[in-house]
Amino acid sequence: QVQLVESGGGLVQAGDSLKLSCAASGGPSHYDMGWFRQAPGKEREFVAASTWIGGYPYYADFVKGRFTVSRDTAKDTVYLQMNSLKPEGTAVYYCTAGRVVTTTSMRGDYWGQGTQVAVSS
Repeated sequence: QVQLVESGGGLVQAGDSLKLSCAASGGPSHYDMGWFRQAPGKEREFVAASTWIGGYPYYADFVKGRFTVSRDTAKDTVYLQMNSLKPEGTAVYYCTAGRVVTTTSMRGDYWGQGTQVAVSS
């Protein structure tokens, strides 16, 4: 059973940066890993992913140029560097391990508990 633990969320102002981390443990590491977010009253949506093979990054259109996903396979950790944060980025951010399906979607097989990001205007 893969366990995912996120960290790095917090309260920031618009334009600030945050870096989220997600450490995986307890199972094989040959998963694509990524991030989703869920804002209050909205569905969970794909943010970014990094493939197991090659570490190729994929992003939702609304974060391109501002967010960077990276992965340290030796540490089984995936990161999400978020720059130029906007108030609409306020959400719970979830880490997932699974498989990239398309360039803007991913199947999540395992999920973390989420970390809150709040962006004030």
